[in-house]
Amino acid sequence: MKLGPMKKMRFSVSIFGGLLLACFFHLSAAAAPWPTKPIKIIVPFSPGSVQDALARSFSNELGVALGETVLVENKAGAGGTVGTGIVAKSPADGYTFVMAAASHNINGTLFPKLSFDPQKDFTAAAYIGTSSYVMMTNSEFPAKNVAEFIALAKAKPGQYNYASAGNGSASHLAMAYFDSMAGIDLVHVPTKGTGDAITELLAGRAQAVIAANVAALPFANDSRIRFLGVSSEKPSPFVPGVAPIGNTVKGYVFDSWFGLLAPVGTPKEVINKVSAEMTKLLKQPDIIERMRRQGIEIGALTPAEFNQLLAKDFDRMANVVKSSGAKAE
Repeated sequence: MKLGPMKKMRFSVSIFGGLLLACFFHLSAAAAPWPTKPIKIIVPFSPGSVQDALARSFSNELGVALGETVLVENKAGAGGTVGTGIVAKSPADGYTFVMAAASHNINGTLFPKLSFDPQKDFTAAAYIGTSSYVMMTNSEFPAKNVAEFIALAKAKPGQYNYASAGNGSASHLAMAYFDSMAGIDLVHVPTKGTGDAITELLAGRAQAVIAANVAALPFANDSRIRFLGVSSEKPSPFVPGVAPIGNTVKGYVFDSWFGLLAPVGTPKEVINKVSAEMTKLLKQPDIIERMRRQGIEIGALTPAEFNQLLAKDFDRMANVVKSSGAKAE
């Protein structure tokens, strides 16, 4: 059937109008304001864990800065892989982030089968800083320092326990790495979070825990716990008077980054906004003081720089997992 001139024109106008309408809706969607509903930060560990304490230390202020409520939700399990997996499968719309740390990359090597890819399924959103770790024991345990602890462990291989925040957690790998380098044999007791691990220590069911500063510092003056060493290469300003573990176990160094990650594909505008607001918050005196009390060394990285750090750290942690001999139990 042939169309007349008028019908052809109407047909063309109809197509043109449809294209304009499609473009209009596309531009409207692209220009839609964000955020328009509460934002979630998923903590893949239990309340009282390192990531939990850190996320709650800035969530209210971040919400005010973004103009919307920021909720912190705990989704613990399997060394942080449960909560992280939830975020990986969440819409990449800027309303779900994960409070991540070194365990994020550790899990990529330690667990052979994950429902997500720690590298490919996430993008950096906001870098916060780094933290070293503290090796602790119950004050009733006779070891007064790292050397004495190693001597006792060597005298009774397989008879002492260490607790961690769970399989794949940074506290798990930090201690497994220590065991390997020190040539001792401790039994791993995984829990759901660093707070639970310290509870095991206090109860005497575990003889050691290596915990990030944020979890360890509240016990600095607790008579029930003794600090044996710090995981940093040099003495830590957050734990004065406690020598580096590396002074006894040559070459031992372990630290962790902290930051917010988002599902891959999250709009760059959202990522840049979250990063910018977090950077501003981390310059505020009250936030700086909170971070200092938690033993966090604040850093400033753009999302692109943070992504580069994540890639390098993944390789570094893969080497640590391999050398430690740690296994997902």
